Amino acid sequence: MSWPALLALAGGAYAFKVLGLVVFGGRELPIRLSRCIALLPAALLPALIAVQTLSTDDRWVIDARAVGVGAAILAAWRRAPFPVVIVVGAAVTAAVRALA
Repeated sequence: MSWPALLALAGGAYAFKVLGLVVFGGRELPIRLSRCIALLPAALLPALIAVQTLSTDDRWVIDARAVGVGAAILAAWRRAPFPVVIVVGAAVTAAVRALA
């Protein structure tokens, strides 16, 4: 990617944020909209994880990554400490790749 393109995209992102401040600057958002906005990060993170885990190029796949994430989810659900969750996910992914 070229520097002019990078600077143009960064400027566009900044302008988009400034536009939000100009439009909604001194006003309070409706309570229903505020509640919905507060839930967006909790919805976006799993969606991003699913896309990165279950897709390759332009298609959906179930491979070692999905099995590893499933094992990590199970470890987290069983309330394992975070480092254990990471190690379980990585170990299961490595084991499935070694067996495949």
